Amino acid sequence: MATVVLVVHPRRPNAAEYARKASAWLAERGQSVVMPEDDAGALGMSELGVGPRQLTGPELADNDPDRDVALAVALGGDGTVLRAVRLVAARGVPVLGVNLGRLGYLAQVEPGELTSALERFLGGDYSIEDRMMLSVSIERKNTAGDSLLALNEAVLEKPRPGNSVHLSASIGDRPWTTYAGDGLIVATPTGSTAYSFSARGPILSPTMRALLLTPVCAHMAFDRSLVVGAGESVRVEVADDRPAALTVDGRDRGVLRRGDAIVCTAADRAARFVTFGDRDFFGILKSKFGVADR
Repeated sequence: MATVVLVVHPRRPNAAEYARKASAWLAERGQSVVMPEDDAGALGMSELGVGPRQLTGPELADNDPDRDVALAVALGGDGTVLRAVRLVAARGVPVLGVNLGRLGYLAQVEPGELTSALERFLGGDYSIEDRMMLSVSIERKNTAGDSLLALNEAVLEKPRPGNSVHLSASIGDRPWTTYAGDGLIVATPTGSTAYSFSARGPILSPTMRALLLTPVCAHMAFDRSLVVGAGESVRVEVADDRPAALTVDGRDRGVLRRGDAIVCTAADRAARFVTFGDRDFFGILKSKFGVADR
């Protein structure tokens, strides 16, 4: 018996219905089902709830290899997929995204395909696609602090309207430039279709390994994105007394002040996604944006 984690956006239409359907289907086939305790409580399924340390650490399996976490199923939009990755990436658990959102770049299946996708997974009829993640180390007062994982991006930006920020960027050990503007995004190829894309950054194939620097509303002549190799590190420091707010995959990580910095590198572990056959990323782009063949 394996364990399947359901990560659910409780405010998405029909999310509770699909969570109950998946839970019942898996239980009928002898699989163990758990959910993050907040999701379980919001959906009235508290009996399935477990704490975050149980999801990210070894406690859930109780040292029993038959109860290892085999799969995380994300029922929601891309934000729910990001949360599922954050919960299980350190354990190498693959994620199956079920699109209950709008764009669904990270989802593999639509809601009506949920049980057939689970059946294929349990039968071994699937592949795994690895996506590069970003390791984000936070330096405050020249002291290394938290190190975080991101699938999409880390962003330093102005914390309030009416101001700008000055951010000094280095690539490897070489100073690059100081960006003046609303902010700076350091993204993965997967994240190139997220905030960076909204800031008019390029779209990169998600199977690439690279770091993407995209300024937000830059007040300078060089206002273009820059793609650097995955072997390079990118350090971004707050250059003056104007503070910058840090978000990592959309989560608030506090305010950085003069001399504080983030250091971004390719993470040593990947986000793992369940796929069924070849996933046509460029076909998905065409469909989402209505791009014509000619």
